[in-house]
Amino acid sequence: MTTRIIPVDDFDLVIFGATGDLSQRKLLPALFHRDEQGQLPPGACIIGTSRKAMSDDDFRAFAAEAIASHVKASAAPKEVVERFLSRLSYYAAEATKDDGWLSLEKELADRKDVVRVFYLAVGPDLFGAICERLGRHGLVTEKSRVVVEKPLGKSGESANAVNNAIGKVFAEPSIYRIDHYLGKETVQNLMALRFANVLFEPLWNHNYIDHVQITVAETLGVEGRAGYYDTAGALRDMLQNHMLQLLCLTAMEPPSCLSADAVRDEKLKVLKSLKPMTAERLEHHIVRGQYRAGASQSGPVPGYLEELGNAASETETFVALKAELRSWRWNGTPFYLRTGKRLPSRLSEIVVQFRNIPHNVFDIAAGPPMPNRLVIRLQPNEGVKLDLMIKDPGPGGMRLQQVPVDMTFKEVFNVRNPDAYERLLMDVVRGNQTLFMRRDEVDAAWAWVDPILDYWKLSHDMPKPYTAGTWGPASAIALIERDGRTWHDEGLL
Repeated sequence: MTTRIIPVDDFDLVIFGATGDLSQRKLLPALFHRDEQGQLPPGACIIGTSRKAMSDDDFRAFAAEAIASHVKASAAPKEVVERFLSRLSYYAAEATKDDGWLSLEKELADRKDVVRVFYLAVGPDLFGAICERLGRHGLVTEKSRVVVEKPLGKSGESANAVNNAIGKVFAEPSIYRIDHYLGKETVQNLMALRFANVLFEPLWNHNYIDHVQITVAETLGVEGRAGYYDTAGALRDMLQNHMLQLLCLTAMEPPSCLSADAVRDEKLKVLKSLKPMTAERLEHHIVRGQYRAGASQSGPVPGYLEELGNAASETETFVALKAELRSWRWNGTPFYLRTGKRLPSRLSEIVVQFRNIPHNVFDIAAGPPMPNRLVIRLQPNEGVKLDLMIKDPGPGGMRLQQVPVDMTFKEVFNVRNPDAYERLLMDVVRGNQTLFMRRDEVDAAWAWVDPILDYWKLSHDMPKPYTAGTWGPASAIALIERDGRTWHDEGLL
C-alpha cells in the first residue's frame, strides 16, 4: 500500500534556533522526508537563523550531517539530498537585538505572496522578543504563521504572559502551538477508531468502560536537558501538555465535523470538566517520584541528583495521578495517568479497560472470562491491540482463552511511518490547526495543573524515591490498587 501525498503551496520556512538540537534531530530530517516523498514544491525555501555566525554552505553541511545521522541511508539518495540542501540558506540574527534582521528582511522582501512560517525552536523567554522584531521589521504578512514549542510557560500566569507577547504581533488563527504527540499516527487513528467504526462509539462510556490508563514511559534520564528539566519536572514537561491532550482525544464528545475549532471545542469541554485537584484529592490521587541510582537496559545508571549535580533538588521525574471527569459519559470511570524517566520500558500507550461481562454462562472448567481491553500504542511499534475471549482450539470441552487482535501499522501498511513533525509542519503550511492547541486549551490545562504545583510548594511534599529501572514509587502502585485495579505493565506488547 502506498501513501497519498497531498501537495502544498510554495512556502518560506524560517527556523529560529536552526543550529539547535530540535532542528538537527527533528525539523530538518522531517522536512527532508517530505522533500524525498515529493511533497515540497519547487518554490519551497528553508531559512535557518540563530545567533551563531555561519555561511549558507556551513548550514547546509550542518543539515547534511543531520540527515546522515537521523535518516536511513536507503531513504537519502544523493540527488535528493542535494536537491533538499539547495533549498537552504542561513542568516545570523540576535533574538534580543537588531543585529542581522535587515539581511533577513531583504531575503524575504520579494516573497510576500507565499506562505511564510516562522518556527521558534528556542526557549519561551525569547518568543516575545522574536515576535516583536518580526512585526517591527515588517516580516509578518497575511500568509504568515508562527509555530511555538513547549514549554509554554511554567504556570498559568507565565503562559498567559508568553501568549500575550505573541498575540501582540500574531492573531490567534496564525499561532500554532505544537504538540508533537498529536501528530503521531496512532493518535490520529484514535479518532478514526472512535468515529469511523460503529463498534466502539456506542460502548465508549462509563456503562462499558471500567477505566482508562495513559502511560508515557522513558528509559532515559535527563541526559543533556538537566538545566531545563530541573526547572520543569515531569508534571510540566509531559503531563500538562502531551498527556492531557491524549486524555482529551480519548474522552471528548464526537465533534460535528473535523474542522479545527470543532475538534478543539470538544477538547476544551473535557479540560473544563476535569474535577479540580483540591488539597483533599491531592493527598490520595497523585504521586510524585524521583529516580535513584539503578539499572537500565544498558547497565548501571546514576540517580537524578547525581546527573544533575544538585543534592537538594525537589524536582519530580515521575508523576502518577487519578483524574475524573464531571460528565454523563464518564461519571465513575477514572483516568489513570503516569509518566516518568528511567522506567523499565520506553512506551506511550492508551489502555481502555472494558468492564467484565454482566453474567458468566460458562462453568468453572472453562476458566474465568477476562474483560476486553483496547491498547492504543503510540510508541514504539505504533498500532492497536484488542484483547478478546475465544474458545481454546481443540477437543475436550469449552476452555476460554484471551487472545489479542494485533495490528501494527508498519506491518499492515508496509510503509515508513512518518514522524509526527512531518505531518505537523505540512499542516502549518496548509493552514490546518486541528492538531494544534488553541489558547483557551492552554489556559484550561494550566488552571487544572496550577493547584497541584501550589500544593507541592506549600506542603513541601518531597518526591518519593524509586530505583531506576522500576515502574516508579510503590505508592504509585498503591494509588491504582486501592481501587481494585492494576497498571498495564506488559511492556512492548
